[in-house]
Amino acid sequence: MLAMVALLLLAVLVLASVPLAPSARAQAVVATVGVGLSPWGVAYDPAKGEIFVTNYDANTVSVISDATNTVVATVNVGDGPNGVAYDPAKGEVFVTNSRGGANTVSVISDATNTVVATVNVGDAPYAAAYDSAKGEVFVANFGDNTTSVISDATNTVVATVSVGHQPAAVAYDPTMGEVFVANSWHSTVSVISDTTNTVVATINGFGNSNGIAYDSAMGEVFVANSGVGTVSVISDATNTVVATVSVGSQPYGPNAVAYDPAKGEVFVTYSQGNTVGVISDATNTVVATLSVESQPHGVAYDPAKGEVFVANGRDNTVSVISDATTTTTSTTSTSTSTTSTTPTTSTTSATTTPTTSKSSTTSTSSTSATTSSTSTVSTTSNGITTSTAPTPSSPASDYSLYFLVLLSLILIVAVVILVLGMRKRGNEKSR
Repeated sequence: MLAMVALLLLAVLVLASVPLAPSARAQAVVATVGVGLSPWGVAYDPAKGEIFVTNYDANTVSVISDATNTVVATVNVGDGPNGVAYDPAKGEVFVTNSRGGANTVSVISDATNTVVATVNVGDAPYAAAYDSAKGEVFVANFGDNTTSVISDATNTVVATVSVGHQPAAVAYDPTMGEVFVANSWHSTVSVISDTTNTVVATINGFGNSNGIAYDSAMGEVFVANSGVGTVSVISDATNTVVATVSVGSQPYGPNAVAYDPAKGEVFVTYSQGNTVGVISDATNTVVATLSVESQPHGVAYDPAKGEVFVANGRDNTVSVISDATTTTTSTTSTSTSTTSTTPTTSTTSATTTPTTSKSSTTSTSSTSATTSSTSTVSTTSNGITTSTAPTPSSPASDYSLYFLVLLSLILIVAVVILVLGMRKRGNEKSR
């Protein structure tokens, strides 16, 4: 009798420990578009309703129609196209070519989808951002610690600004007339005045920053720190970090950042986790985590469709996310606090060139993916709000609870059986 009860309890414990398939969730990925080899950077062209995607290992740019979510053109550019920025004044797209000593920027006309100019810049140009007030494009040169300033009127470099070590991302702030450059190796952000083309502040306290985006509603800049698994929030009024959002501990993620003004949310790609995190700019907390394809990197927001386009570097695809369907179940997690940082100056040192690990397979599909969201609890210390992002919730925990209840019932039944058995043996002995 006791042996049977023990075996039964053991079987229940094994079942309770097995994770079950997740239940259905609201769909967030509405399409998956096949593009070229190793898609990396993404930019939105509102005039054409098109998305431009750089294909690093194909030396091409794929042009996606947001009306049909299909590739309508493929443009040949330089070696190792990486960053990309759209210039609405000229109807042109600027693509940085970073590999093999190319050190150029290809200028694509969105009217003809052809290259109309090639601009020589610094070593290993990695990212680009358009400055609408000046009609200029700022290019972060990863290999020589500079930022090239290109006039879109002449397609020539009009200034070169020294920044921190290995600049990897750049964003324009129209309110302040400043350009924010994330310096990956130095873990700093250089703030450039577009009036003087000089660095007016250097902000410390990041970690291998590879992505950056400006939030116009809050007057803040979001910086993805892939080395430490956080996103830093900078106030452009004070050039100080006002919040740090923990988004995961995977190496080489988070990577890129895009701002969604319609929802007041920031989308962050995690290349190791194959997910996209969604941060509310009202609370600086993670409100959803969405599954995409393998090694997501570049990301851009399409306001006309209310969609976010994510380049998946290993699968050679672009995931299309609807920003209307990114909220699911809520949970609570703990948080920590940090101290504030102030602008200081920085120096540069020896340079290196970026390396990437890319795949050479291609795929085209149309699919959808499930979402899993969480909310966090944040605390404030020394003027900085810090919050941690919980692990995406799994329905398996609901089933584990069910088995715990079942286990409790079985234990009660087992105890009753034992008591009855002992009473029966006692009665038999008394006879």
